Amino acid sequence: MQKIVLQLEELVCPTCLQKIETAVGKIDGVANLKVLFNASKVKAEIDPTKTSVDAVVQVIEAVGFDVLSQKVK
Repeated sequence: MQKIVLQLEELVCPTCLQKIETAVGKIDGVANLKVLFNASKVKAEIDPTKTSVDAVVQVIEAVGFDVLSQKVK
C-alpha cells in the first residue's frame, strides 16, 4: 500500500467534503480515506495494483475540485 496526501483548493463547506469522500471511496483499492476539511487535504492508502494516484486525482477533479499538489510515501 502507498500512502498519498493530496492538497486541494480550499474546501468551503461540509458538502464539499462529502462529495469527495463519496467519490473517492468508490475507487477499488483505496483504504483509510480521510478528507481533512480545515487543511483541505485528502489522505489515503492506495493499492497500486488496483488504482493509481492519477486515478484518484481524476475522480476528485471530476467532482469539481482542483488538486494543487500530491505526495506519495
